[in-house]
Amino acid sequence: MNTFEDVVIEWHGHVALVEICRPPLNFFDVTLIEHLASTLETLDRDDRCRAVVLAARGKAFCAGADFSSSGSDLFEPDSDNNALSLYGAAARLFGCRKPVVGAIHGAAIGGGLGLSLVPDFRIVCPQTRFAANFVELGIHAGFGISLVLPKIIGQQRAQLMLLTGRRIKGEEALEFGLGDKLVPADKVRDEAIALATEIARCAPLAVESTRATLRYGLVEELKKRLEHEFAEQARLASTQDHKEGMAAVSERREGRFTRS
Repeated sequence: MNTFEDVVIEWHGHVALVEICRPPLNFFDVTLIEHLASTLETLDRDDRCRAVVLAARGKAFCAGADFSSSGSDLFEPDSDNNALSLYGAAARLFGCRKPVVGAIHGAAIGGGLGLSLVPDFRIVCPQTRFAANFVELGIHAGFGISLVLPKIIGQQRAQLMLLTGRRIKGEEALEFGLGDKLVPADKVRDEAIALATEIARCAPLAVESTRATLRYGLVEELKKRLEHEFAEQARLASTQDHKEGMAAVSERREGRFTRS
C-alpha cells in the first residue's frame, strides 16, 4: 500500500477512509493530487476495498490552491507545477473504479470544489461551503468543474455558481443536489462511512460494472475539457483583471475590473 504524509488510510471493514492531511485549510498542489490519485489507484487493485470515503483533517475540506506560495505558477505553461500537470492527476482520480463517498465537513473552494466533485456522493453539514470563485479571481474554472458540475446539479445551477462565484452552504447544497445528505458537522464522517458500507455490502463486481456504465466516456471527455480549461486559464492569467482579482480576494474587497 502506498503511504504518504499528506494522505492516510484507515480501514472500516471493506471501506477505505482516505484522509487529506494538510490542516487547517488543506491547500493542494500537484504533489497532493498525485498522492491522492496513487492512493485511489492502489485501492483499485486491492480486493479488500469495495468503497472509499474521501475526507480531510482540519477546518476546510480543501481550500484549493495556495496562491501565496506553490499556487503562484499554476497558470504558467512552462512550469513543472502548473495546473496542466495537476489536471493530469485529477483525470486519474476521476478514472478510478471504486465508488467514492465524500465527507465534506467544511469549505471546498475553487479547485477544492473540483476535488469534492470526484466522489459519487457528498455528505455535507451546515458548515459546508462550496464555491467556484474563479471569476472573482479573473480566471477560468479548472479541475474539470465546467464539465462535472453541470452533470451533478444541472446547467442552470452550475451557471449560477460559475458566473457569480457565489458560496453555497450545506442546506442549499442539499437542495441543489450537490450534497446528498445533510447532517451535523460531527456526524459527517460517520454518515459517509455508513453510506460507503451500504455500497460495500453489495456485489463488488456488479457495483463497479454499474458505476463504469454510469460514467461511460467521462474520463475521455474530461481530459479534453481539462486541456481547454487550462488554455483559458493560461490566457486569462496574463490579464490585469486577474491581477486585480487576486489582490481583491486577498484584501477582502470587491474587484475593480477593467476588461484589460
